[in-house]
Amino acid sequence: MSFNLSLLPENEKKKIELDKQASFLVWQLLETKIHPEEIVDQIAKVVDEEEKVWFEKSIAKYKKMMGLQC
Repeated sequence: MSFNLSLLPENEKKKIELDKQASFLVWQLLETKIHPEEIVDQIAKVVDEEEKVWFEKSIAKYKKMMGLQC
């Protein structure tokens, strides 16, 4: 079964995008391509409070998955 992500509501698309960004940021941190402060900067750029909480949870999830200290 396949899903057309473009048919999702805008808020769901935003959550998917934030999750992808979180994964990439944590990977960059793991590879020492960025410093932890850069993740804090990215979190600060998220304006909507609900999206910010989602982004922070996604970052924590990927840190755990990749074996980084939270």
